Amino acid sequence: MTNRRFPHIFLGILLIFLVKSCTKDSEPRIDQAVSSESTRQLIIDWNALWLEVDRYATATRPNATARALAYIHLAGYETAIIDMPGYASNSGRLEDFQINGNPPLETLNRNIALNTCYPKMISHFMQNIPENIKAKIFEVQAENDVALRQGVSDAVYEASTNWGTYIADQVIAYSQTDTEAESQILDPQPFSYEPPVAEGYWTYSADEERAWFPHWKSVRTFVMSPEESSSTAPPMNYDTDISSDYYNAMMEVYESNNDAKENDNEALWIAEFWSDDVENLMMSPPGRQLSIANQVIQQENLEFDTTLALLLKLGFSLNDAAVSAWADKYEYMTMRPSVYIQEHIDTDFQTNLYRFIFWPNPSFPSYPSGHAAFASAAAGVFINELGNDITFTDYSHEGRTEFRGMPRTFSSFSDMAEENAYSRVPLGVHCSMDSTEGLRLGYEISDAVNGLDLSSL
Repeated sequence: MTNRRFPHIFLGILLIFLVKSCTKDSEPRIDQAVSSESTRQLIIDWNALWLEVDRYATATRPNATARALAYIHLAGYETAIIDMPGYASNSGRLEDFQINGNPPLETLNRNIALNTCYPKMISHFMQNIPENIKAKIFEVQAENDVALRQGVSDAVYEASTNWGTYIADQVIAYSQTDTEAESQILDPQPFSYEPPVAEGYWTYSADEERAWFPHWKSVRTFVMSPEESSSTAPPMNYDTDISSDYYNAMMEVYESNNDAKENDNEALWIAEFWSDDVENLMMSPPGRQLSIANQVIQQENLEFDTTLALLLKLGFSLNDAAVSAWADKYEYMTMRPSVYIQEHIDTDFQTNLYRFIFWPNPSFPSYPSGHAAFASAAAGVFINELGNDITFTDYSHEGRTEFRGMPRTFSSFSDMAEENAYSRVPLGVHCSMDSTEGLRLGYEISDAVNGLDLSSL
């Protein structure tokens, strides 16, 4: 008797085979010849170029700079996620962020994809840069392309460049839905904003620029909003009595600033080493943390996927620190120490920043310190990934002669962050309470960012 069930069984087996084959073919194939070391070095090289661009970008620091780092490293992470087992895309994790498309079926080369993504992101987010610096972005891309194309088929090259372009376009489009940031970057010092007037409040003077990013609190955050962070009011109120804590805090700045200047001591080295305030001379304060990250990644020989995850969290932490710090600055409106000192202690006082810049103070309120917030927002991410017991020498300004940039060595990330925060006192632009609160705020934000589970949705 003929077994009438046989054709059905055969067809069932064939169907299962075809489904499995189609499923396998629908997954992108990765070029296994690309080493983790080569990808890590490519990332380090693009970060180094970004730092050069950052030095010459105007009207961006520190707020737009921190934001740029968040989106640039979100794009880098998403470009390589197809080759990062154990990590998941942020599509669906971040509110309103979706990667609306699948990778091509052709084999992908992650280095070629990243070499396409990074220049597109950097050229978009780093604005107001000289033409020769902007041209260098694409010169480096072309130089890398020559080496990366060796032994790679046209089909793989095209698929990889298309993927890098696609991810960059998706992330840029996502950034543009943050209309608050987009509009404020175009008008960072709005004439529509007039600071409130009260005794002891910050305001701009005739020789200063207008308020810098006064509405930044409304910009998108990735993990912690200003409403979710612990906003801590200044521990002391404005007071001109010479016996008051407030007056003594300002005297500390006055004496520290002048002692550093007169004696050319280590405090002046620390002040200038961490200043990162001056366009065309130094990188921005958030950029300094990327410089540190770049050195740490190289020192610790991190795998490429760990590198991308670290940079993603660093970008998120710096971005959110900028938003919360600026929310608090314009909430508490604390006067800059130099203004108080000139009014109540010494009319001829000048900060140690003044010789580098044509106005005496950063153009925003003093409390909390943005430098301190960026320092701990980064340190918290580094500590979570690598631990705090680490010997590290920061070579960010090695070879510079315009200011004291000789390398400094630290035994922990927390020590480094504390020195960065303290540096603002001998520089003359912050008092201790500004730096203490900035450190606290940055660590609070990095704690939240470190809780972000990149392995699952």
